[in-house]
Amino acid sequence: MTKGKENKPHIGIFGRRNFGKSSLINLLAGQDIAIVSDIAGTTTDPVKKSVEVHGIGPVIFVDTAGIDDTGELGALRVSKTLKSLDVIDMAILVIAENYFGHFEEQLIDKFNFYEIPYIVIHNKSDIQTINKNTADTVFQKAQKTAISFCSRTAGSIEVEELVKAIRETMPATAWKKPSLLGDLLNYGDIVLLITPIDIEAPEGRMILPQVQAIRDILDNDCVAIVLKEREVDQFLKHTHIKPKLAITDSQVFLKADASIPKDIALTSFSIMLARQKGDFFRYIEGTPKISELKDNDRVLVLESCTHHVSCDDIGRVKIPRWIGNFTGKNLHYDTVAGLDQLPRAIDEYALVIQCGGCMITKKQLHNRLKPAIDKNIPVTNYGMAIAYVQGIFERAVAPFLKSALKSDNYL
Repeated sequence: MTKGKENKPHIGIFGRRNFGKSSLINLLAGQDIAIVSDIAGTTTDPVKKSVEVHGIGPVIFVDTAGIDDTGELGALRVSKTLKSLDVIDMAILVIAENYFGHFEEQLIDKFNFYEIPYIVIHNKSDIQTINKNTADTVFQKAQKTAISFCSRTAGSIEVEELVKAIRETMPATAWKKPSLLGDLLNYGDIVLLITPIDIEAPEGRMILPQVQAIRDILDNDCVAIVLKEREVDQFLKHTHIKPKLAITDSQVFLKADASIPKDIALTSFSIMLARQKGDFFRYIEGTPKISELKDNDRVLVLESCTHHVSCDDIGRVKIPRWIGNFTGKNLHYDTVAGLDQLPRAIDEYALVIQCGGCMITKKQLHNRLKPAIDKNIPVTNYGMAIAYVQGIFERAVAPFLKSALKSDNYL
């Protein structure tokens, strides 16, 4: 489950065994994707399905194992259910037969801890309707009114009412993606994209942040010019075109800094994503902590996708080398791909370096960094860390910093 990182809003369905969670997800998906059985504990690992939700767009529904599962195997299932909270943007808590107690309160505590908005559904209303005592308890513990529902007999009206509740509960930031560059550009502006084609470049295509940048530039009625780093000098010399902004792959920051005149704004794809998805100002605060690293400090590098590791991998090879050259310290690195478990306690790290996060949602990235932030461990991201150790940090963050300080969206 935790390896799935679709960049769509994730809606988790939680509750006890045999309360109709799988029936509910099948109803919402419009097809049988989860096994439905009267035998409690049929759902083992979280099951995912991409579904189009009217008014939101494509979302990932996640059906989870019962929170009340028992035994050694049951404990593992519950652990996976709770682990799925790392990737959830919104939750649906399913209750039935007027059961609401410790298990439900435990889930609500988890939702609140991860800042996950949720709704409560009292399912199987055809068998037993919700009574006043249960309704009052739900309202007292969750500050919500339980929705009476029956996933087996619900018609189009009942389903639409549930979908409406989902739309009203889902955070807009989970599905309304702000423009990457729109607040920096005006109609007709030219943006130069510097994209190395090296051993790390995927065969026959461009990496996702580059594609996203091109689309955003076009959406803002601007012009994207894409070239490799060795072509920048000749292009600027012979065309006399002056871009409004240049965006480079972070690993060629020094070359880009030397080639792009200082009166042209320069940043990187990673920093572009840091502003959109990451905790931008915590990155700004955390990045200079690189200068305070000491011998034998441990650094955590977080990759949000799994990929083939090349001999000159940016996160595993280049960044450690550049930081080592900059600090002169003997540092130890742990690299974690995807959303896998950390190899050691978070407070054993002196610094966390997060990739741009193009393959995951904003909420998933937020949850990934939350343990470090809660422990006051400095966090940065690939682009900012590289810019800092190469002496161009202020220039690299300046375009977005000016915009962020003017926008309530990033304060």
